[in-house]
Amino acid sequence: MKPDSKIYVAGHRGLVGSALMRRLIAGGYSNIVTRTHAELDLTNQPSVKQFFEAERPEYVFLAAAKVGGIHANNTYRADFIYQNLMIESNIIHASCRQGVKKLMFLGSSCIYPKFSPQPMKEEHLLTGLLEPTNEPYAIAKIAGIKMCDAYNRQYGTNFMSAMPTNLYGPGDNYDPQNSHVLPALIYRMHKARMEGAKEVVVWGSGLPKREFLFSDDAADACVYLMEKYNASEIGEFVNIGVGKEIAIHELAELIADVVGFQGELVFDKSKPDGTPRKLLDVSRMRALGWQAATDFREGITRAYTDYRKNVFKAV
Repeated sequence: MKPDSKIYVAGHRGLVGSALMRRLIAGGYSNIVTRTHAELDLTNQPSVKQFFEAERPEYVFLAAAKVGGIHANNTYRADFIYQNLMIESNIIHASCRQGVKKLMFLGSSCIYPKFSPQPMKEEHLLTGLLEPTNEPYAIAKIAGIKMCDAYNRQYGTNFMSAMPTNLYGPGDNYDPQNSHVLPALIYRMHKARMEGAKEVVVWGSGLPKREFLFSDDAADACVYLMEKYNASEIGEFVNIGVGKEIAIHELAELIADVVGFQGELVFDKSKPDGTPRKLLDVSRMRALGWQAATDFREGITRAYTDYRKNVFKAV
């Protein structure tokens, strides 16, 4: 990509999309195209077609998606599979038809089987059953990977897929019911501290382990791949993560410390745990010359600062 290349960031207001915007602007890219949901419904194929015909972007970052935590994934199953399939299908197809030079499709580590070997390697895809609570979302993301690969094979496109691990950072969703575990814990810990509560309830046993990647690191990895590699060089897709995991009970303790909550943590074992472990093998990405740079505690501190500045004030 050149500084004046026309770049479309789909989902620019989301966690990953906003981080991509920061990274691209910092990198000197000045011709960035965006649309809000009110301006462009990405599930509407004619609207997406018209947008691509009018704007003709050269590079596309497909970061738009319907996302949420374990409760949202399990409750709104039809919404998750329908909306995500429509968004990726419309953008990938329009990108092919309009001659987009390179596209980056962003997925999720939930594409891997529930009991996948750890750490999870790219070749473990479709080797076992998925985690039931987020199966519709995972199927949609797997379809996106396969769609990019199919278009590359049939039409000679240059569409890449990257699968980040659990992301967090500025611009995250802190909804108490539908957010992912890390922002949900920031919300609950902060609320408890402000109200002087003596305990915070954490869903599940606290035993499952998760890997977390700061959103700005994920954005840096995506731009790095777009600048330096082609789809044929990275394979069908590539994992993006830190290569380290933490148990949920340890995560809760760390967030409590950062937030300043000194009460008791109560683990509600009646709530689902989800996949026992989700550690990515990031050796392929490291071989391509990239690795994450943000310390975990530093990242949580930056996320909490963003929450207090931009979210808590608005509540």
